[in-house]
Amino acid sequence: MAASTSINGGRCEAGEVHVIIGPMFAGKTTDLLRRIESESSSGRNVAMIKSSKDTRYANDSVVTHDGLKFPCWSLPDLTSFHHKLGDDEYHKLDVIGIDEAQFFEDLYEFCCKAADHDGKTVIVAGLDGDYLRRSFGSVLDLIPLADTVTKLTARCELCGKRAFFTLRKTAETQTELIGGSDVYMPVCRQHYLQSCNVLTGSPRVAFPLVIFFTCRLQFMYNAELEAFMVCYQLYEEFKQKRKAELAIQQKVPTLVVRLLFTHGKVNSLDG
Repeated sequence: MAASTSINGGRCEAGEVHVIIGPMFAGKTTDLLRRIESESSSGRNVAMIKSSKDTRYANDSVVTHDGLKFPCWSLPDLTSFHHKLGDDEYHKLDVIGIDEAQFFEDLYEFCCKAADHDGKTVIVAGLDGDYLRRSFGSVLDLIPLADTVTKLTARCELCGKRAFFTLRKTAETQTELIGGSDVYMPVCRQHYLQSCNVLTGSPRVAFPLVIFFTCRLQFMYNAELEAFMVCYQLYEEFKQKRKAELAIQQKVPTLVVRLLFTHGKVNSLDG
């Protein structure tokens, strides 16, 4: 493997940069944790970093939407990581994982230094686009630098097809808005475009409104469908009971006649 000069004048093997991108709920953090745990199981020293802006689950852990956890450094920037960890511990590191990478402004510079000069393997997970499908942070700047790039997809919450984009459910328009399924949902191209094109004009104006109504309609549909199924089941049970009652009502006169006739026969025989 090629060698490069480290910042302290020594020689070290060149590192690697691996990038995991995709919309929200695509499993980026899960893939990152899987790779980090695999590296750790192989005996390599690992460390995980996440943005301090991500306060959804825990400050001291990277947490997936499914609840998987891994201890981490929660930092406002990447440049401070080396200093906080200390020279000795930093030089022992083999692999660095970075989650929610779109929030780090110094992402490109950090990865360049860590891989090219310090010989670290850096595994980065982050959003490639924001809710308007624009480049988010410096994640896409890493592609020319990366050894591998993995594009993950989610499932469209409205139709179940592959989802490449993140749809915002609320009316906020700032790029950085921390949230989970209460704020965002993964969608396919068709449902993303439908949300943008229902109203004419700028998607920035139309988008939040359409998302709101689209999601409301979807939730209403799900609720109404569930209510309909319950009512239908009750109706079927009522029909079955009603059929049984009608059958009994139809049979009662016949049974009465038979009973009376039989009773009369018995009386006449007894007489």
